[in-house]
Amino acid sequence: MNAQFKKGVLELVVLLSLAKKDMYGYEIVSEVSKIIEVNEGTIYPLLKRLTNEKYFETYLRESTEGPPRKYYHLTKVGEMYKDELKNEYLVFHESVMNFIKECD
Repeated sequence: MNAQFKKGVLELVVLLSLAKKDMYGYEIVSEVSKIIEVNEGTIYPLLKRLTNEKYFETYLRESTEGPPRKYYHLTKVGEMYKDELKNEYLVFHESVMNFIKECD
């Protein structure tokens, strides 16, 4: 997939994933990778930025497989931002699809 396409929708896919349930970093990478091929080096800086922008809150939860894991939780502000991005994407997608149809 084109890298610019990925970059454009990655934030939305992360937000939509966390709207379903709280997740820890590697779990988010796995979930997003079902849609877009990404690696941890791409996701963690995005998570840090979105946390700094107050779209996520974090908390630690004990793990039976090692140290406690940092979980990400979508805040009310994050929920509103997700909805805004989703609506913008849907309008954008419709416009592009209409243009593609016109060009065929």
